Amino acid sequence: MTLSQNNQPGWGEKWPAPAKLNLMLRIVGQRPDGYHLLQTVFQFIDLCDWLIFHRVDDGRVSLKSTLEGVAESDDLTVRAAQLLKAETGCEQGVCIEVEKKLPMGGGLGGGSSDAATTLLALNLLWGLRLSTERLMVLGLKLGADVPVFVYGHAAWAEGVGEKLEKISISEQWVVVIKPDCHVETREIFLAKDLTRDSKSITIAEFIAGQHQNDCLDVVCRRYQSVKNALLALSEFSEPRLTGTGACVFAQFNSKEAAVSAYHVLKGSWQVYLAKGMNESPLLSKLGIGKNT
Repeated sequence: MTLSQNNQPGWGEKWPAPAKLNLMLRIVGQRPDGYHLLQTVFQFIDLCDWLIFHRVDDGRVSLKSTLEGVAESDDLTVRAAQLLKAETGCEQGVCIEVEKKLPMGGGLGGGSSDAATTLLALNLLWGLRLSTERLMVLGLKLGADVPVFVYGHAAWAEGVGEKLEKISISEQWVVVIKPDCHVETREIFLAKDLTRDSKSITIAEFIAGQHQNDCLDVVCRRYQSVKNALLALSEFSEPRLTGTGACVFAQFNSKEAAVSAYHVLKGSWQVYLAKGMNESPLLSKLGIGKNT
């Protein structure tokens, strides 16, 4: 592999891949193929992985360094870049550098966000000019959460998580705890005791306070550390599970209250202080934020 000069804007620069929270998650049915039908609300937080794309001369897609336990060919950023090449016939290559800040297996969507950033950044850097809608369709091939990161806005989601409607909600301060366990999404969705027939609700009902996560009881029965983290957070605010976990979080009306809880909890837990965002910082990087 030969690196080229990163002299075009965007090459060699840091691209954000933000985390997400599921502020609510209801399982309202199941398709014949086994996929679950959901209602959920996605909001971004200002914790990010950072990706750097280096131009190469040989047309190959590679990683500057691999993640522990993940083969290069299985890495979602590599798969996203290869998918773009396959869909468009693009012959360009890239070496992808990932500065991993988000915990893996925590329900914050780090891998999916990395994939979405790869799709959006390389669409620009390779001059492919695919629409956001097409990139969302490609993203769904990589994972159910990828489309919302491509979409770039807080969203009310239905279907398997791919039917998105922009939503504006309070951008509160958040404290996130990552328990010392890795929750496998597949395990939770296969669980016999998982609720699969919740009543559908409206956006207004969510905003009025219906925040349940149908995965919560199943996860707590299997992972004591998640249950303990929820209990610790409950001393400060309403604790919630994001996705299938393992991360749990609580929202706060003021930065001061969030900082206070963060300082108390950080002595015993892996904990993060963050701010909710209705718009992904990736849109600003692409120059399409706020007024789109």
